[in-house]
Amino acid sequence: MKVMAISSSPRGSGQSKTELMLGALVKGMRDAGAEVEEVILRNKKIKNCIGCFTCWTKTPGKCALKDDMTAELYPKFITSDMAIFATPLYHYTMNATLKAFIERTLPVLEPLLVVKGERTFHPLRGKHPAIIMLSVAGFPEQSVFNQLSNHVRFMYAKGLLAEIYRGGAESMASPYFKEIADDILEAITQAGRELVKTFRIAPETMARITQPICDFTEFALMANLMWKACIAEGITPKEFLERGMVPRPDSIETFLIFMKTGFNPQAAAGMKAIVQFVFTGELDGSCYIAIENGKIKAKAGPVDKPDLTIAAPFGVWMDIITRKADGGHLFRENKYRAEGDLNLLMGMTKLCAR
Repeated sequence: MKVMAISSSPRGSGQSKTELMLGALVKGMRDAGAEVEEVILRNKKIKNCIGCFTCWTKTPGKCALKDDMTAELYPKFITSDMAIFATPLYHYTMNATLKAFIERTLPVLEPLLVVKGERTFHPLRGKHPAIIMLSVAGFPEQSVFNQLSNHVRFMYAKGLLAEIYRGGAESMASPYFKEIADDILEAITQAGRELVKTFRIAPETMARITQPICDFTEFALMANLMWKACIAEGITPKEFLERGMVPRPDSIETFLIFMKTGFNPQAAAGMKAIVQFVFTGELDGSCYIAIENGKIKAKAGPVDKPDLTIAAPFGVWMDIITRKADGGHLFRENKYRAEGDLNLLMGMTKLCAR
């Protein structure tokens, strides 16, 4: 079986969740014995269809445009048994890069008109690969893929073999959600095996692929902090990550989410501790974290018998955990106080994987 795996993601350097998902699907297909060629469209030159119909009349089945689509990609497409269209969701449908590719597959059709019932269409000139649609979105709801799904179902009808859609995909990059993200990726790999062997994805496999990955209300709060930081600094999210920046909590609620989602279980191996925070200044309040067996709980309010109590102006401690200030230096300058296990204090910044 020959499979053409086509990514229209504009992102490289490991940023693309589209290609993260596609890679898992391709792995499963190869495990099942398929011959898979991966094509990254951002590395190809594909002109827009100019509607000249040369491919229908002068050179039937061959486009008049001279580019990578005509010379390489289209011949591979029509000789494949399956083609995977992998795209990030743009304005609730596929992005322009993939749309341009699909429009350039026009030579696969003949110009003749066929009328069946209430539908008019052009017949296929010859073989057409079965289509698998794969897409990712930042929003968590599966309903955001409805317009894309309606489009490809109308376009490919019985030739559409499967649809794989993953909402809330940005959260898959967080170490805090690694266990669930790994299960999702393994399910996508399993889907690849199933498609090659049975030409379908089992319902239980699809349920794993689309399982909730996080409390999206919490994730949205942290995402908004990141966007605000990008706006304030005049940078892109990519630059935000390259600079090693982290979202700066602006409330006890977002501080607790920060501690949970940025938690580094390796640094906490063998640790059992409760840390109480008492904040003053721009924000008054208390909260605590409890660490045990490589897991963390974070809650608002006081706690009995903490191993360490940190009393600090809220802004000072936020500077420390976002690494804008040195915690040891500020402690020696009495900018905040700590009582209890001071060795635990010295290791606080290591508890975050950010």
